[in-house]
Amino acid sequence: SYEIKPAPMAPGTYRNITGNLALAYGLVAAGVRSGLPVFLGSYPITPASDILHELSKHKAFGVTTLQAEDEIAGIGAAIGASFGGALGVTTTSGPGIALKSEAIGLAVMTELPLVVVDVQRGGPSTGLPTKTEQADLLQAMFGRNGEAPVPIVAPRSPGDCFDAALEAARIAVTYRTPVMLLSDGYLANGSEPWRIPDVDDLPSIDPQFAQPLDDDQPFHPYARDPETLARPWAPPGVAGLEHRIGGLEKADITGNISYDPANHDLMVRTRQAKVDRVADSLPPLEVDDPSGQAKVVVLGWGSTYGPIGAGVRRVRKAGYHVAQVHLRHLNPFPHDLGDILGRYDKVLVPEMNLGQLSLLIRARYLVDAVGYNQVRGLPLKAAELAEAIGELVAHAEGLPTDQVTDTVNGSAGDLTTSAQEALQ
Repeated sequence: SYEIKPAPMAPGTYRNITGNLALAYGLVAAGVRSGLPVFLGSYPITPASDILHELSKHKAFGVTTLQAEDEIAGIGAAIGASFGGALGVTTTSGPGIALKSEAIGLAVMTELPLVVVDVQRGGPSTGLPTKTEQADLLQAMFGRNGEAPVPIVAPRSPGDCFDAALEAARIAVTYRTPVMLLSDGYLANGSEPWRIPDVDDLPSIDPQFAQPLDDDQPFHPYARDPETLARPWAPPGVAGLEHRIGGLEKADITGNISYDPANHDLMVRTRQAKVDRVADSLPPLEVDDPSGQAKVVVLGWGSTYGPIGAGVRRVRKAGYHVAQVHLRHLNPFPHDLGDILGRYDKVLVPEMNLGQLSLLIRARYLVDAVGYNQVRGLPLKAAELAEAIGELVAHAEGLPTDQVTDTVNGSAGDLTTSAQEALQ
């Protein structure tokens, strides 16, 4: 039997909520806070279908849903809605992202706001539709032809899906870009108590639609905001804002079709710089390092937040020091991530994949990140993760590994090999 102690929770009105429901509510809230109608173009797919089901109930909040005939039609309709001045959204899982990849590239080229929700499941191909995984990170980063950078946001708990949806919409509207939101089956179907927010306390999102210029000056659809590098958002039907749109490369400023080599290089670099500018709007990372003496930091993203936190607490309870950092923004990384990782001798990255964030961290920061990787279609187990953390703490502090792991496990019995296997 287990005794669950009361959780320290902020005062307020709470309700039980699943990740998919919270994500749907977050998209509704994004429409309210931006003043934009929300359009969802979606094809039913496990485990994302509940978002479509829920949003179809909220026509009173200006939400329109289209159950499309396939994944490509769903995102195509969403891009069309964004062109028309709505907040375009499409929801799917990994196989659907593969089908939508060309259209995501179109949204990158046209620089229109679009929220692409990927509720990750076991893959590849049809894989494990009802099992969880977080192996779509590299697909979200690079799964398009050409240089097609896209911001990536990942919630850490079912309730956090609400805030992640709001954040994805903020980035999409502010920077005129498609944004990938990486949830997973564990978050989608998991539930937790969620404090109902006051709508007025939620961040506002300003679409800043383009306005016709005086004196019959020509409209420049690819002129840019100097702060965000976002181009103007000019829905059709406004006199003086007529412009070309499409998937062919655009000339800087005018948006005309251009095959000029220098212009192509400029536009590729500008689109990347625009995504990089997202980091300027991100708050400092929260570093959970109570003692300030840790030599090991555990870096996570997505639904591993719960197991990582439980594993870290077990190691601390055994008397050892370890820090924890959890990422919401995976592209671009927060500005202070490199400095934070540089403070520690060892970096452990637990993931439900074969080391995708580890690969990005190693490439970006030249940090010798150690992966803890399991791809079983199941969430990570805190006990096994605590053992892996203990091993790394022992290496970092020059202590006998058996001594540390035995203390963390609370006994001197035989140790399981699952943690060692995951570290290999």
